[in-house]
Amino acid sequence: MSPSRRVWTVSNGLTMTRVALAPLFCWVAVQQTVWSGFAAIAVFLLASLTDAYDGKLARARNEITDFGKLADPIADKMLTGAAFVILSIQGLFPWWATIVLLAREWGITIWRLAIRNRYVHAANRGGKLKTTLQITGIAVAFWPRAGFAGGFIQPLGLAIVWAAFIVTIWTGVTYVKELRSA
Repeated sequence: MSPSRRVWTVSNGLTMTRVALAPLFCWVAVQQTVWSGFAAIAVFLLASLTDAYDGKLARARNEITDFGKLADPIADKMLTGAAFVILSIQGLFPWWATIVLLAREWGITIWRLAIRNRYVHAANRGGKLKTTLQITGIAVAFWPRAGFAGGFIQPLGLAIVWAAFIVTIWTGVTYVKELRSA
């Protein structure tokens, strides 16, 4: 399927919604109220849902566009990257891990975009697992701010975030090997 030159499609609208929700998520996530915790989780999950559906919708409606191929990974990295930075600002995730994670995410994204005309690396199970762990871990890590500060919830979220970190590094190494041989 050759990408369409159109820009204004429903799937690209979902991607741009994610771009618009990323700064809103940041603003809400740094507020210090119980309600801002709920709002941060809600905005983050809503934005994450747009990621789950924009690609499926583009393929189903034959709306794959060059713009979408460029904007989708950038929107993804804006949202999850912002969440990891906020977790580090709040002292819940070490800065060194956030920096390594962001370098991997943006490095692979830039590399994939640079070679997209010669080789398209479709998402695989490892990438989908990485994304699922990142989204789940981030949402659960923010949950205590939503009024459930005690107990196991935050440690569980941070354990999932650490699992996401490990899978992110592993998939990054795998992508580099695959892309170098392409």
